[in-house]
Amino acid sequence: MAHFSSRGGRLVGTPVVRRGAHWWLTSGAGSLLATDPVFTGELDRFAAARAAAEREIAQLTPKCRRWWS
Repeated sequence: MAHFSSRGGRLVGTPVVRRGAHWWLTSGAGSLLATDPVFTGELDRFAAARAAAEREIAQLTPKCRRWWS
């Protein structure tokens, strides 16, 4: 299961990484600092919503989780 910390980490399924207070767009060619406050705000909200959803899924009983996997 993916985990995301507000302090840092890759946003699973995306080419985006949070390092400290900054979001970085990553590729095989390198990284680019995301500086648009609207875009980075959306990344913050998406990461928080995903983390909340993963916490809820983790609390399901194993029987309920089987259909999700």
